[in-house]
Formats: sequence, structure tokens, C-alpha cells
Amino acid sequence: MPRKAIGDYEFAKIYPMYVQKAERKGRTKAELDTVIQWLTGYDDAGMADQIERATTLETFFDEAPQIHPHVDEIKGVVCGIRVEEIEDPLTQKIRWMDKLVDELARGKKMESILR
Repeated sequence: MPRKAIGDYEFAKIYPMYVQKAERKGRTKAELDTVIQWLTGYDDAGMADQIERATTLETFFDEAPQIHPHVDEIKGVVCGIRVEEIEDPLTQKIRWMDKLVDELARGKKMESILR
């Protein structure tokens, strides 16, 4: 069976895993939402719509109201790859989100995460 491209995964299936990860580490769903909304510009209704429609990660980022202007400050390693060196724009956006969720789960202060 062929593997899915990273952009083909549904945000609605990834999001609960992010919530679990955050809550397991003592963070809240509200904090997680704040981080994702900082990155994408979505509000609560916009994120709920993306989840309800089961959009792919590609669509989730294509329809994002505004990627935050300070994303170039997101640096570090996700899955063994430096996020600032990823050349594919969609993959980089997905890994930015992964990195922010990782920082939240590791207990970083919100002020640091939101740059």
C-alpha cells in the first residue's frame, strides 16, 4: 500500500493527537489552539470548520487566513530535519506546526512559543 503524502493527511485526524500530546504534558487544548491560531490566523470557528470538513493538511494551510509573519523565527529539528532548511513550502508549514506543538508539550512558556 503506498504511503500518503504528508499534505494528504486530514487535519481532523492530526488535531486530536496534538490535543492528546499537549494534555499528556499538562498543557490545555486552549493553549494548543492559541499556538495553531498564531501560526495560521484561524479563529475558533475557522478551525472547527476545517475539522468538520475533514480537510487535508494541504487545504488547511491553503485556506489559512494568514501565516504569521514571524514564522522565520521557528527554528529547530522535527523528525531529524531542521525546519528552517525544509525547501517544500507545505512540508515546512506542517513542520512549523509540529515544532510549535512540541515546544508547547515540552513546557516552553507561551511568550517564547509565540515569538
